[in-house]
Amino acid sequence: MNIFGFADAFFSDSANWQGYDGIPQRFLEHLQYSLLALAVAAAIGLPVGLLTGHTGRGGNALAFIANAARALPSFGLLVLVVLLIGFGLLPVMIPLVVLAVPPILVTTYEAVRTVDPSPVDAARGMGMPESRILFQVEVPVALPLILSGLRSAAIQIVSTATIAAYVSLGGLGRYIIDGLYQRDYEKVVGGATLVAVLALVTLVLFWVAGRFVVSPGVRRR
Repeated sequence: MNIFGFADAFFSDSANWQGYDGIPQRFLEHLQYSLLALAVAAAIGLPVGLLTGHTGRGGNALAFIANAARALPSFGLLVLVVLLIGFGLLPVMIPLVVLAVPPILVTTYEAVRTVDPSPVDAARGMGMPESRILFQVEVPVALPLILSGLRSAAIQIVSTATIAAYVSLGGLGRYIIDGLYQRDYEKVVGGATLVAVLALVTLVLFWVAGRFVVSPGVRRR
């Protein structure tokens, strides 16, 4: 049986669509892990990226921290955290957040730093406070690039949240881990397909969000 046959057998089996191990339940669990990790990463990366981008200070330190975080293997970090604090949701969130913060942080910083200085200088000349300059002048122009950083982080989280299954949690990774252990390749292919579909849905959602929240004038630039 080829990969398409495995996928067809998995999705056509009604038993895979119900119960605690059913596709809806595992999909919801995976989505919950992903959204929580993205929210925490955004709460860390966006404010720091906006502040450093606006002031122009700390760029070198930011790049060093981001590169160091990117070099950390998610699964290795998961194992280390589990050894330190035990099983649970927190050991899964830590590597996912560490994975997602760098693209948000660096992209937000670069987005604000590359805004045309002319309107920024004009706003300062009019006496506009720095907070209003950031949020009313710089952020609207930088928004497409900021969204691209969030999109990149979201895709990485969705793809990596399968590690939750290694510490006995749920999510779509459950199909991949259990399928490999049981040599049930229908489960493995089905789980991998669902993760890929969720990643594609994430791309579409960010594209739609960009159409609604980014000014048409900025989109045409």
